[in-house]
Amino acid sequence: MFGNMRVCSRWRIFLFCLPMIFFVPHMLSVLKLQEDLAAQDLHREKPKKFNHLVLGPAAGVGLSDRLQCEGPRALNKTEFSTFSKNSKYGDQISFVTVFTIYNSSVDEQSNRKLIDLVTVGNKSYNKVERSLATLDVFINFIQATMPQSNVIILTEPSSELPVHRNRVTIHSIQGEYSRDKLMLQRITSYIAFLEARLEEHSLGRGQVNHYIFTDSDMAIVGDLGQFFHEYPNFHLALTFRNNKEQPLNSGFIAVRGTVEGMTRAKAFLVEVLKVYTSKYMKASRMLGDQLALAWVVKSQHSFDARMFTKKQPFLHEIGATSVLFLPCAIYNWTPPEGAGQFHGMPLDVKVVHFKGSRKRLMLEAWNFLSSSSDSDVSNMLCLILKSGRTKYDF
Repeated sequence: MFGNMRVCSRWRIFLFCLPMIFFVPHMLSVLKLQEDLAAQDLHREKPKKFNHLVLGPAAGVGLSDRLQCEGPRALNKTEFSTFSKNSKYGDQISFVTVFTIYNSSVDEQSNRKLIDLVTVGNKSYNKVERSLATLDVFINFIQATMPQSNVIILTEPSSELPVHRNRVTIHSIQGEYSRDKLMLQRITSYIAFLEARLEEHSLGRGQVNHYIFTDSDMAIVGDLGQFFHEYPNFHLALTFRNNKEQPLNSGFIAVRGTVEGMTRAKAFLVEVLKVYTSKYMKASRMLGDQLALAWVVKSQHSFDARMFTKKQPFLHEIGATSVLFLPCAIYNWTPPEGAGQFHGMPLDVKVVHFKGSRKRLMLEAWNFLSSSSDSDVSNMLCLILKSGRTKYDF
């Protein structure tokens, strides 16, 4: 009997080990494949970035309502082919942006990773100077397009920004300005800024001044007083695109400067902040604010998301806030997506957004415009359109 038990025990061991004979070599081969793929990723070259402008084909060829280019020269004219000295709409508008400097030069030097200078025109910039140069060009475009407007820079109290320009003020707001929390801080800063303006009005010191909150990598190339004039009842304006997951871009938010407008806009942004912190903190470095914006808008039962596929502005009540939705194709046109998604550049484009790796192109565009004898905005826009798909070294 004991002999039979030993035989059974051996069979159990054999049957238990038999799958391992096939499984272990398979697992080893899978692990080896993963190691090989990881090694390939380490040695794979990153996409090449160019340190000079690279002109490519311009999208929108043959479309009558799109910019037509021959090299960097425009064959037709945009609505704003030259900058006007005064807005024809008369509303006082201030541009507000959140900006801080990330000076990582000490760490980079300790790791022996010195950054080469980047030259645009006759100026060279290190990493910190590039960021400041982008801010400077942001201001240049505003002062050329809407010279009666003010620029307000929201930043951390410890920041000492070397920005000394007419009609430019720096407003300190306490908060968390780290890279991982900057998008969250941006919404928080907007709310704090509106609270301060409402406090001024309550003390009888405020005056009607509309506000446009924008990223500092935007070029204002058209008068933005128009939609405040044409849509007198909205409280807050957002820009939309035909993108199912991210239909709203947070880089452009306009607020009507009346007490009611700022109060309703503030309440809307507070709701966005709540959704942001409760649902999208994992995306706090990027996209979290845009996902939160979309959630707040789409959660309104009466809202039809199919409106985002249209090309025209539209109004909708989101809670107690009257929101004006403006098409990105005009008010937030981006070179990488815009050249394909919108089949070229509309002739009535008013804002160009140099997202991602296109910061250098923003500086190149201003250098082209300021050094040109005729200062033709349409020619500059051709330069942007034909260079927008290229990744540059900023």
